[in-house]
Amino acid sequence: MTDGTIWLAAPRSIAYGGYHVVLARGLTPDELAARLAAAVDGAECGVVAVGEHTGDTLLELIDDTYGDTLAAIGLRLGRTGDWTYAVAYGGWAGEFGSLEPVSRGGAHVCLLEYEEENGKPVPPQFAYFHDGRLLSACNLHLDASWGYTGVDGDPTTARRLQDLLTGAGLPDPALDRGETHRTALGVIERFFGLSLPRAAIVEGTLPSVLLEPA
Repeated sequence: MTDGTIWLAAPRSIAYGGYHVVLARGLTPDELAARLAAAVDGAECGVVAVGEHTGDTLLELIDDTYGDTLAAIGLRLGRTGDWTYAVAYGGWAGEFGSLEPVSRGGAHVCLLEYEEENGKPVPPQFAYFHDGRLLSACNLHLDASWGYTGVDGDPTTARRLQDLLTGAGLPDPALDRGETHRTALGVIERFFGLSLPRAAIVEGTLPSVLLEPA
């Protein structure tokens, strides 16, 4: 059973610090991990399998290995329906470049990211790529103070998503950011057919890897 993506909007839904989730259609978990390793900015990274972990035990492994839970990036990997997913742990914030290359060769790739503990605070982000192109992207607070001027990307796809957000009553200054976040995730989930198994991610163990500098 899958639980969509709206549950990501709950505070600390995955781990302290927020969430970084990549979903891909047309890639295996190993392929997705390798492409994400190549997307790390400023470093050539390899993928090191470390067995099955919960989010907590993967963070403990990073801490035990490097002396700090933010000193490395870990990924927990899984599949749900047509989608492969990677959930990042550790020092992922600000470390990845554009995911356009991850979607090369006809893959569909969706990024959902929220630096929840960033003091600025940074709004949650959404981006969808296909075959090396950005199809749509926006911040999920739909907040003009962060430069929101609508959905960016391919004109046709971006306009369709914008129309759905508008139809859901967004942006609405009367809503708090949490409700806007949840509503926007629901629109995106339905439009792109996204799903994530909450129990497997929050409570279960999943195959895990570390992205280590080569």
